[in-house]
Amino acid sequence: MIRLEDVTFSYASSKPALSHVTLEISDGEFVAIIGENGAGKTTLVKHLNGLLKPESGRVLVCGVDSRETTVATLARKVGLVFQNPDHQLFAETVEKELAFALVNFGMPKEKVSEKVEWALEEFELKQYRSRSPFLLSGGERKRLALASVLCYDPEIVILDEPTTGQDSRQKHRLASLLKRLNEQGKTVLIVTHDIEFVSDYIPRVVVMSGGKLVADGPTGECLTRLELLERASLISPQLAEISWDLGLKSPSIDLDFVVAGINEMIRGLHG
Repeated sequence: MIRLEDVTFSYASSKPALSHVTLEISDGEFVAIIGENGAGKTTLVKHLNGLLKPESGRVLVCGVDSRETTVATLARKVGLVFQNPDHQLFAETVEKELAFALVNFGMPKEKVSEKVEWALEEFELKQYRSRSPFLLSGGERKRLALASVLCYDPEIVILDEPTTGQDSRQKHRLASLLKRLNEQGKTVLIVTHDIEFVSDYIPRVVVMSGGKLVADGPTGECLTRLELLERASLISPQLAEISWDLGLKSPSIDLDFVVAGINEMIRGLHG
């Protein structure tokens, strides 16, 4: 369980990056956090592993107040993949990067080797195992950063802009992996601007604007509220755009509903 209770946080003397945010995410949920640049999304998730502490209010992760424990302790439960992988990678080789947290947590050598091989295969990094992480492409570094977190099997997985630099095939593989993790009972949070990825794969969205939580609910309902999207400076999903262009008033993004409307329009043109 993740719970934020009336959390406020500011950087130096600037206006609040988070302003009285209250949010609850149950164990095993799959949630996207969306909003414009500067909305407070990354600031929020950095509170979940203790990198930031609230000025007021409190953050509870698995029943533990983030102010009463260490980042290292929370890191065993909360795996955070940064938006910029260069802020996370440091080892001499890809293989050593994958093994670092496992060794640090005291995992047996045989288990470390097993998990490293799994990650190299799952994230298509086998051919780079002896290469420096900083010689990889941007997309490959993103995959390595994610793999290095998933290797140690945290209960909560948080990814900040994970689809940046990934092609459509890699996005589909990522979505499949995250779905599997979620089906295994892990809580998965995604911070993203990729609205199409959210509408295709993620059932719940939290919408932020100006450091505040402005909406929270089923993806289909939130992403078809035009006034909400405009307030948060978000582009609506293509299916919603098609629905509106057809004059359809679906309360949620429903592919069958949109296709039926398109077919009806075509029949009218040929009628």
